[in-house]
Amino acid sequence: MLHIGIVACSAEGAALCYRTICVEGAELLSAYNHPEVSMHGHNFADYVKCIDVKDWAGVAELMLSSAEKLARAGADFLIAPVNTVHQAFDLVAHRSPRPWLHIAVEVANQANRYGYKRLGVLGTRSLMEGPVYRETLKATGIEHRVPGPEQRERIHRIIFDELVQGNFQPRTQAYFTETIRSLKDEGCDAVVLACTEIPLLMTQELSPLPMLDSTRILARAALKKAIEG
Repeated sequence: MLHIGIVACSAEGAALCYRTICVEGAELLSAYNHPEVSMHGHNFADYVKCIDVKDWAGVAELMLSSAEKLARAGADFLIAPVNTVHQAFDLVAHRSPRPWLHIAVEVANQANRYGYKRLGVLGTRSLMEGPVYRETLKATGIEHRVPGPEQRERIHRIIFDELVQGNFQPRTQAYFTETIRSLKDEGCDAVVLACTEIPLLMTQELSPLPMLDSTRILARAALKKAIEG
């Protein structure tokens, strides 16, 4: 099996991705069995400083630094279980010592398998307003919607003030449920949890729309690639 390299950013999303690979690997293979996994993460504060000022070149350098370390550790390919940093992906891929799976591409592939036509997208402000999902979904013929400006700002603050710190509140669940309901009213047939911590907050039972869990979708794509070679 291939060796998976995880470029970590926020702890909660990276941990969920790693755990999914290990747990579901054992379900697919045999008890306790999963591909080799290595993880490297820079100081999250360094990422946040770059993201806050839209310094995508700075984000790319952090990602490439992790990629180099993981390549030296033996990783055959790389994943980053954090959606926002994929805004720097085009600055990374051609310089990387190892190939990558792209989180939004894997989500779009899953959406196409289910036949979804219009997706709501929830994530950080720069993710919802930026090109990562807009361009990826457009290329596959899928429409997308994001919440309004005030909702985008509130969701952004919730992610950084609560979710990345492992703080998951019932009031926040209720807010996300209402936000997803508003996306359903706009004709969305599913919602992308395009922040890798939102799946730790929301369950399908709470969501008015089917959820595309970007964290687990990426982990499963990596697991499939690793097993198939």
